[in-house]
Amino acid sequence: MTFFADCQARLAAELLSGRWPMVVLYALSHGPARPGELRQQIGGISQKVLTETLRRLEHNGLVQRHRYAEAPPRVEYSLTKPGEDLLVPIRALGDWAAAYADRIPTGRKP
Repeated sequence: MTFFADCQARLAAELLSGRWPMVVLYALSHGPARPGELRQQIGGISQKVLTETLRRLEHNGLVQRHRYAEAPPRVEYSLTKPGEDLLVPIRALGDWAAAYADRIPTGRKP
């Protein structure tokens, strides 16, 4: 497998690039959630960044937004089938990090 510009593996890496997409997807693995619930569960993410991340994930077909016709309006996000399937490699990466994180130097520039 190669990571050329038109490579599907590169597309997958770009979908998950950044600090928050994998975290948000994992948080949604527990079921649909409102933005406030996600912020509380995740911690350390601003409302603006969460909104941007959710919009990007929705645009890429990994999460779906459901707006309820209530007053005040209520919005929930949930994983789509492709989003659910991405949990497999996300969990594998989490397992790898748990096994090797203490061996990886942090805060050092090469």
